[in-house]
Amino acid sequence: MAKNKFHDGPGPSQRQLRVGELIRRTLSEVLARGDVHDPELNRMSITVGEVRISPDLKIATAYVLPLGGKGQDEVLKLLARNKGELRRMAGKKLGLKYAPDLRFQLDQTFDQMDDTRRMLNQDAVRRDIDD
Repeated sequence: MAKNKFHDGPGPSQRQLRVGELIRRTLSEVLARGDVHDPELNRMSITVGEVRISPDLKIATAYVLPLGGKGQDEVLKLLARNKGELRRMAGKKLGLKYAPDLRFQLDQTFDQMDDTRRMLNQDAVRRDIDD
């Protein structure tokens, strides 16, 4: 396999970031408008926080969270059940030669932010910061 001469850092390339953001926007729009032919999925409000895409642009992992955080397992099952239709819709908007395979995971960033806030509010940590 040829080495990508335009990107040699550990992070994602500009193309990966651009395609990931386009997929995120497309998924957000489709889920917000209820364009999917699944009434159970259309009943839920789902936040698409981030989409990370593999270097070959064949696999896109969408980090999602239901509004309020309730029904997380159900959301993952519903999205997995409708991933073919979501992939087709995203592929039409993207205009890529191949639509990437969609995978869904729960977005843990909100939990991590809460944990960080809790840690920074501890008395021992506040003393260290103030010194």
